[in-house]
Amino acid sequence: MLPKKKLGRKFLILGLLFFPVLISFYIVSLNSNKLIPEALSLVLLILASFSFVMLITGIIFYFTGKDKLKKKFKKPLVAVLAIFFTVYTVGGLGFVYKLYFATDSIKEWLITTAMTTMSHQYLATWFYDDYDVNMVLANNNVIEVEEDTNTDLINFSKLDFNKKTYANKYEQQILTKDPNNDSYKIIDIKEKNFKGKMAVIYNPAKVKVGVSKGLGTNIKSSYGQFITQIAKNYNAVIAVNGSGFLDPDWNSTGGVPYGITISNGKVVANNVKGRVGGGIVGFTKDNKLVLTRATSQQALKMGIRDCVEHGPFLIVNGKSSYINGNGGWGQAPRTVIGQRADGIVLLLVIDGRQAGSVGADMGDLTRVMLNYGAINAANMDGGTSSAMELNGQIITHPRNGNFAEKTRPVPNAWIVLK
Repeated sequence: MLPKKKLGRKFLILGLLFFPVLISFYIVSLNSNKLIPEALSLVLLILASFSFVMLITGIIFYFTGKDKLKKKFKKPLVAVLAIFFTVYTVGGLGFVYKLYFATDSIKEWLITTAMTTMSHQYLATWFYDDYDVNMVLANNNVIEVEEDTNTDLINFSKLDFNKKTYANKYEQQILTKDPNNDSYKIIDIKEKNFKGKMAVIYNPAKVKVGVSKGLGTNIKSSYGQFITQIAKNYNAVIAVNGSGFLDPDWNSTGGVPYGITISNGKVVANNVKGRVGGGIVGFTKDNKLVLTRATSQQALKMGIRDCVEHGPFLIVNGKSSYINGNGGWGQAPRTVIGQRADGIVLLLVIDGRQAGSVGADMGDLTRVMLNYGAINAANMDGGTSSAMELNGQIITHPRNGNFAEKTRPVPNAWIVLK
């Protein structure tokens, strides 16, 4: 028979090893059955109870029995075991505490961020049931401005590079041209939780929609291209990604865009719409950015020369959309296009999924665009697609679902011609 203290040590180690993980899985099973089947919930409770009894028994035996372990081995071993089990227990139970017992912000962040990705929705459904997921999404959404763009609010004569005083630092950044380039400039965006780049385009006539050479309607035969290649196709100096695209297996080649795409006055795609709100985002022949909900033929009659279809609309006629919570999109890499009242076009790309830049939500995007004076702005496709190209090089830091620095082929892009 084992000495009482030696048996207590074994019970203590086994109890510490199994109780935290078993009770954690049991708590998860009470909140969602996607990761752990409901039938296993009772089994987990029994095993957790057994391991807890073993833990208590081990404590009693260990502290009431005699120890035959040599003192020269005892202290180092106890110290190592104490550190290991402290980290193990605090880490495991701390994770469960954050998921279910801390503030709702953790739950909202995880659900909204995961559910707006294509390949990682399981990160929400593993830990929360359908009711929790639906409730969080219902309480975090974007209520868009129900107006079409009033193009009379855009007046190119307001553009003034000779100002001696500025409304704020953002206006100064916009209107102070790069001494090496007077057609555009790149501004570094640095906020508490995210970083990115903003391309400031002084001549909106240079902003077009470029499309992949493989753009089409059949997912098997169509293909997208990287924004660097699309820019090369059009001899463009800047490019950012545009609309979303059909991606049923999260691994498509990005050749079938959602909704309407018009390039150089021609409808090149008119597919099923994505469930992202918004609508047509495009420039008229007089170079004014229009946000509207229209058919392809209506868009052409409005004089739209280049457009994609995506959303949500963030700012319309200087009015920002009402954003509940984080907007329901979570924090992720993002791309936005907007225009100021003086006609200057703003292309914003936010990095995400990385240290120092977790990504931006809809409220963050709206705030940045308002700071820089946008009176119309719309969200474009995000996630792995979000990237900015300058002179043939990606200047942002795109991340795919596995957090590798990598972007993906897309069906269309906003390009800036030389």
